[in-house]
Amino acid sequence: MLNILIVEDEPLLADTLKRLIELNPLYRVTGIADDLDSALSAAEEDPPELALVDLQLANGSSGYGVAARLHDRGIACLFTTGRAPGFAVSDLAIGCLSKPFREEDLVRALSEAEDILRDRPRIVLRARLPEQLQIYTAAPPEEPTPWLPPVRSRTSLWARLLRRVRRTSSFRSAAGARADFHV
Repeated sequence: MLNILIVEDEPLLADTLKRLIELNPLYRVTGIADDLDSALSAAEEDPPELALVDLQLANGSSGYGVAARLHDRGIACLFTTGRAPGFAVSDLAIGCLSKPFREEDLVRALSEAEDILRDRPRIVLRARLPEQLQIYTAAPPEEPTPWLPPVRSRTSLWARLLRRVRRTSSFRSAAGARADFHV
């Protein structure tokens, strides 16, 4: 079972996240926090393995500060924010799920996070992640597909050359016609 802490300052969204997460019996929400202090106390009370952290929190708290303090305690973070960082913050979080997201995006993000936390080999059923999800972990680079020149014709080069040689040009046929006329 994956224990998850939700750090979100909007109560309606936090409750919706909790309900969506707990639809899967393999996930359990350990607590809901809205700032740094409540996140740290919730992490002490019932330690999670993963925290879903919004970047803009109540009471002037920053999601980066929360992620740094939770990371020090060995808790992985996944950012859930409307303004995704423009760069990978892999030292603080395993990824970012941009708002607004659909239920399927949340399910995919949690399964990706669980695979990373459990150190499972990655089995790719869907090659692309949802548009709203970025995973910061270093994935092995995909092998580039070899470049092949475009196929322009179904006939071989040899067949095309023979066709060109056999075809009489208009210049040759006109010259031949004049030679027959003058003779």
